[in-house]
Amino acid sequence: MDTTVMLPPRPDRRWTLARQLGVSTAVVRFWGEDEWWTYDSLLRTKNRFAAHGLSLDVVEDRPPMTKTVLGQEGRDEEIETVKRLVRNMGRAGIGVYCWVWTENPIGVLRTADEVPLRGDSRTTAYDHEQAERASDYPVDVTEAELWENLEHFLEEVVPVAEEAGVKLALHPDDPPVDSLRGVPRLVSSVENVRRILDLHDSPNHGLTFCQGNYAAMGADVPETIRRFGDRIHFVHFRDVDGTPEEFVETWQDDGPTDMLAAMEAYREIGFDGPIRPDHVPRMLDEGHRDDAQAGYTDMGRLFAIGYMRGLLEQTGGEAP
Repeated sequence: MDTTVMLPPRPDRRWTLARQLGVSTAVVRFWGEDEWWTYDSLLRTKNRFAAHGLSLDVVEDRPPMTKTVLGQEGRDEEIETVKRLVRNMGRAGIGVYCWVWTENPIGVLRTADEVPLRGDSRTTAYDHEQAERASDYPVDVTEAELWENLEHFLEEVVPVAEEAGVKLALHPDDPPVDSLRGVPRLVSSVENVRRILDLHDSPNHGLTFCQGNYAAMGADVPETIRRFGDRIHFVHFRDVDGTPEEFVETWQDDGPTDMLAAMEAYREIGFDGPIRPDHVPRMLDEGHRDDAQAGYTDMGRLFAIGYMRGLLEQTGGEAP
């Protein structure tokens, strides 16, 4: 396993912190960049990371896909852009594409971002009853239609990923509720995730195993890691306390999941891909950063990387 962090496409203090921590691989999100899925953009970004001692292994950003998810006019053009991205990633030698499905069109939603944890660190939380007081999203789509649209997308994109040598890593819905503001969500249970994998049985069609979402689903995280096995291509190392309808983000070492058992499960399945901390609390003197949502401030990620490396060493292997 390679411990990694999510970084912007251009050098800043986060790049320096990553190298000082001994991190050698990177996950990129193209904050503030347009048309970033071209070959030239991806290649320049990959080479920029390499010049700073970092291997770019994961793209965790997505071209627009709302029309694709909802089956609206214009979805063919959106799918062609995704295909272009995947082909260009293969040409540039970037191996994993983290994508989402019914997080479109509403996205990741939290109802609080100042919940106190130990030492007055601050975290995010979700309350479904509060979230649902908002107006429904202005679209009329059924769960069956979303399944049909997903199958169509996979039929179009998975063969391209196979040809390009790129692993598609589907992130679960966050929060993993069955419906959010009138829009059904599909990637919200272990059973549905299994069904999605079975829609197109390919080693290139796999998962971003975001532990916090699976914990919120009520899944046994280590056992679910073993269940999905080699279909896990990328890991978000985080935890939550609660249910899909009401949960609080926790420190990585202070949630209900046995994180050592999770690391042991990754070792057991032979996972050797990238694993990054996600959704950390905000610590002393850290303000909200304009280019990132709550959960992506720096000091908590420093702690999480050290904790992860310690767990990796404890499972009997070397921590990268």
